[in-house]
Amino acid sequence: MTTTTTSFDDIRREFDTYVGDINYATMVTVDAKGRPRTRILIPVWEVPDRNPLGWLATYRTPVKAAHLAANPNTSFSYWTQRQNSVHADAIAQWVALDDLATRQHVWDLYQRTSPAGAGYPLGQFWQGIHDPKLHILRLTPWRIQVIRGGDLRSRIWKAAPDLG
Repeated sequence: MTTTTTSFDDIRREFDTYVGDINYATMVTVDAKGRPRTRILIPVWEVPDRNPLGWLATYRTPVKAAHLAANPNTSFSYWTQRQNSVHADAIAQWVALDDLATRQHVWDLYQRTSPAGAGYPLGQFWQGIHDPKLHILRLTPWRIQVIRGGDLRSRIWKAAPDLG
């Protein structure tokens, strides 16, 4: 059974629980020929203004940068052996290196493991918000699906038309 909603509050508890439990997500991008590429990463999520917003601290690799330049659509998939899963489809945008307020905000979200429970100390990989190797992607979801493994109940949040 699948239900669809435009209120993220309807799926937030399961989203936070599953993302916090699973932590690692498979990120999918596509190249200029439409071929997918996956990588395992840890995005963090928050819910400002009652809509989900994701952030990804990452290295700006040539492949990832080229894929997102050609097509900013991406998908994140979380899965656990209990068959609980989350699928988040989003538009990814690079945050400017000189946007120190956003970089600090994201650094802090990772430090406190974000509202959804995912995250890690970014200092394990970067020297701080001024580190030029630290790049941040803003993830604006337009669709998020949570699936409960016990009975495969599926709930889908879709952004309001003016958001997605």
